Amino acid sequence: MHSKFYSELYVEILNGGRKRRLVKKLIYHSKLLNQKIAVPKGFITDFASVPRIFWNILPPSGKYTKAAVLHDYLYQTHLVDKRVADNIFKEAMEVLGVSKFKIWCMYNAVKFFGASSYYKNDKKDG
Repeated sequence: MHSKFYSELYVEILNGGRKRRLVKKLIYHSKLLNQKIAVPKGFITDFASVPRIFWNILPPSGKYTKAAVLHDYLYQTHLVDKRVADNIFKEAMEVLGVSKFKIWCMYNAVKFFGASSYYKNDKKDG
């Protein structure tokens, strides 16, 4: 089975800020995992966590927004390890038809600089 999104992205803006809450679940099938991932209704995201200085090239939302929401969910829940989450992000951007340049930029950004975001969400007891 091919990778694909099975639903559209429906969100509400929270307090006029950068945070968004899903009003319907987002469903994606990953060929990499050979399973569906459902981001639940109520999940809170900031779309793509791009530093403001780069917004002219890579704004927080774009053709890759659904992939960014999926990636946020994987980072927050730790359903998969960081490397797999980053690879699913890349896979999902390819599914969405994001340009190779943007995929390269965003994938490498999370690969090399995403560890603090992934591990800050680590819910393990110390």
